[in-house]
Amino acid sequence: MGERRGNFRAISQAGIAAKLPIPIDHGKVAEFCPARGIQKLSLFGSVLRDDFDPARSDLDVLAEFAPGAAQRAGWDFFAFGGQLAAVLGHRVDFCTNLRPWLRPLVEKRALVTYDGQTP
Repeated sequence: MGERRGNFRAISQAGIAAKLPIPIDHGKVAEFCPARGIQKLSLFGSVLRDDFDPARSDLDVLAEFAPGAAQRAGWDFFAFGGQLAAVLGHRVDFCTNLRPWLRPLVEKRALVTYDGQTP
């Protein structure tokens, strides 16, 4: 898949088309994720709604790791959020573990931006 820049139209897991209010460089995201053991990276929250404010809002990101990858990262793990913010050009709330009651709500509305398991 080629690199895509700028605003794009993608399909969320719920089957809803989403036009993001900020540019995402999918080539850089595709380099970032596997280098850190991230199998799946999804956006959720205000970036997918009309109330997103690029000047004030952060990006809510759910990162799902390959088995054991987060533990192997050691202390480097704590830098991943800042590194992803540099890749995306926007502040990031880097989530890896959601509360059990919240996970299905997020997954239902999330927009997958990287999926290393998809051929």
